[in-house]
Amino acid sequence: MKKIEYDILIDASPAAIWEVLWEDKTYREWTKVFAEGSRAETDWKEGSKILFTDGSGQGMVSEVAKNQPNEYMSIRHLGMLKDGKEIYKGDEIEEWSGALENYTLTEENGQVRLLVDIELHDKWVNYFDETWPKALKKVKEIAENQ
Repeated sequence: MKKIEYDILIDASPAAIWEVLWEDKTYREWTKVFAEGSRAETDWKEGSKILFTDGSGQGMVSEVAKNQPNEYMSIRHLGMLKDGKEIYKGDEIEEWSGALENYTLTEENGQVRLLVDIELHDKWVNYFDETWPKALKKVKEIAENQ
């Protein structure tokens, strides 16, 4: 696995950005970039399960590894959701099981930097290099226009 980072400066408070990232309505809006109908079923509390789904029973099973509100969220990916069933074993899953996806907010000269660092298999780098910048622009747009 390889660690990749994406970041953007946003003219909004850490609390406003945090809300955009994790509130259901805005989460669905900025994650459309990855898949139409994207949503996360969770309470975002540390240790809680997360079902990332496209609404058709497909997606990923993860957990909240760390949650420091308005500062840092770490998500550990564990398995897949296929036809509504949670799957934790298999070659496809073992390629990335245990990978972390981290969101860090830091204040810089009156703005806030949102840094996303993710661990992923080489075959996904091109896809995320294309989609993450679009997703971050959407987070910025929503946060700055609330």
